[in-house]
Amino acid sequence: MNSYRIGVDIGGTFTDFALFDDESQTARSHKRLTTPADPSEAVIEGCQHILRDAGLAMSDVLLVSHGTTLVTNAIIERKGAPIAMLVTRGFRDLLDMGQERRYDLFDLRLRFPEPVVSRALRFEINERIRHDGSELAPLSFDGVEAFLADAIATRGVEAVAICLLHSYADTANENALAAFIRDRFPDLKISTSASVFPFAREYPRWTTACLNAYVQPLVYRYLETLDKSLRALGFTGRLLIMGASGGSLTPELARQFPIRLLESGPAAGALMSARHARILGADHALSFDMGGTTAKGCLVRSGAPLKRYDFEVARVHEFKLGSGLPVKIPVLDMIEIGAGGGSIASIDARGLIAVGPRSAGADPGPACYGRGGRRPTLTDANLALGYLDAASFLGGEMQLEKSAAETALQEKIAGPLGIDIARAAWGIHEIISEDVARAFRVHASERGVDCRRCAMIVFGGSGPLHGARVARKLHMSRVICPVGSGIMSAFGLLSSPIAFEVARSRRLQLERDAQGELEQIISQLAADAKRMLEDAGASVDETRIETRLDLRYEGQGYEIEIAADRLDAAKLRAVFESEHRRVFGFDFAGRAIEIVNWKVEISGPASEAEIPHRLLIDRDAREALKGLRPAWSSDLQDFAPWPVYDRYAMPPGFTIEGPALIEERESTCVIHAGDRLIVDADLNLVIDVRL
Repeated sequence: MNSYRIGVDIGGTFTDFALFDDESQTARSHKRLTTPADPSEAVIEGCQHILRDAGLAMSDVLLVSHGTTLVTNAIIERKGAPIAMLVTRGFRDLLDMGQERRYDLFDLRLRFPEPVVSRALRFEINERIRHDGSELAPLSFDGVEAFLADAIATRGVEAVAICLLHSYADTANENALAAFIRDRFPDLKISTSASVFPFAREYPRWTTACLNAYVQPLVYRYLETLDKSLRALGFTGRLLIMGASGGSLTPELARQFPIRLLESGPAAGALMSARHARILGADHALSFDMGGTTAKGCLVRSGAPLKRYDFEVARVHEFKLGSGLPVKIPVLDMIEIGAGGGSIASIDARGLIAVGPRSAGADPGPACYGRGGRRPTLTDANLALGYLDAASFLGGEMQLEKSAAETALQEKIAGPLGIDIARAAWGIHEIISEDVARAFRVHASERGVDCRRCAMIVFGGSGPLHGARVARKLHMSRVICPVGSGIMSAFGLLSSPIAFEVARSRRLQLERDAQGELEQIISQLAADAKRMLEDAGASVDETRIETRLDLRYEGQGYEIEIAADRLDAAKLRAVFESEHRRVFGFDFAGRAIEIVNWKVEISGPASEAEIPHRLLIDRDAREALKGLRPAWSSDLQDFAPWPVYDRYAMPPGFTIEGPALIEERESTCVIHAGDRLIVDADLNLVIDVRL
């Protein structure tokens, strides 16, 4: 019986692979450059490589679990398909009006992202229902067929978003339009706002539906190509795609709701961080994932990553809420900034060093990759500082060119500023660390979390290089670098259960309405979620159901989410008022409470595979100390000999006083002077940071 599973995480620069054997509880890892023109090429080549090294074939693999930034990149780079929009008469311009809220009161040159569907491709439908689902004007199909036929012929439209007013209260009109279009244009991809995420407030709901339609043809083609390529190699197992909420989707669900693939790779890393936090007994943790293109942060509380249902993509201003396109999907609460190994350094208009958000990516990549890159990046800086070794990058599989890195730094940064290469490189390293720390500080404070109480869990190819420095800036005293940190998101993919969440907006007063009505709504949502999984071919045996409700006092314009383990009105009131006091410091005892949104998630069992210690254990008892290498010391402001250690030869209890460099195949962990490292029983590197 096949017992092998592969996790594949496609990043902007590298694609990571984890091969796990359920029977022997052993693992292998691999990292290779992403192929931007066709990401599936790197997936297929990487799977063949890691299986060949293990003496296996694709037919031996039971499961391929896949995380991808395909959807995120398509929206940011505006590489989706031409789409049309059907909208209730009188609301054609809603996407341009937005929420009529300025994200910066004093910026006279304020810009907002353009909608993904042009005004010319929005068609008004004669229909209208009220907020309670009652009909005001009947649905008419007049002009729909002619409009779509012309849009397909002249504009190449491949998908349509159906967005009707108050469709969350009654989906009949949107469903009728979808059936009408499907009968006449069978090749056209269709997204209805009530199926994508049926929450009240039409602007974010419609934007989400339009974005879903915008990337749907792209995801269809990608998954079809990937599936055919895997099957051609003899793969007979199951393909799963990571969703933004931390659960895996079947390909059928991913094709229907591609918008739920936003942040799918980073979500796997945050999920794995939460698992490490539970094992290590860390009640509060900050997940820090830094790869070749971006850095991601996610707060973990009580062993679970924080989740939310409002998300922004394609922001005009990276840190300003309201400057992007709103998306209504269940998503792990992460902050993402353009800071990674490939982040390009330059000199700004003020004559200062600026780094990112542009990235050299995988092609051409940093100058030191020797693939034609001429602009200096963070990886070039870290190589020039001595933190990376040109000969042992990716375990020696990829040789770096230090001279090319130094040339790029000299020509673009050091020369124009009149400083030496080392100071230019340290400036780039420090700027990225400060940018990440500032972003995490804002993210945590907005959620009422004190970073100083958190342990930082670092991973990704560049995370261990910067983790201790970022932690010091945040006054965090402990950093944990887990086993296999360089490809941790790929391992996270293997522990993610199949899951799907449905939600509805419906206002219901808590005490006034009958207990039976509460139970009826939840039961219907649970049945809908179960049916979605069954229709997609997923097993619903041994499933777990979680219910969450958004409650507020009547008259409030904002809600608080609570877990609804028991559908008892008195219990729900007590939990809500306790949470209201925690968030706002007070409550309105006795005031009527209403339920606004209902959410039910159904999920299968998560993998209970052990953390793959044997991936790192080396039984030949070789010396952990590999030698000395000149590296930049921030305390001395000069190069000094730093000891270099082989992580694979460091046993539990091994202790190091910084400075030191800990090398492994996919990453290098930097321990600064004054910091102290100990290898724990699970082979994690636990760093006590000098504050």
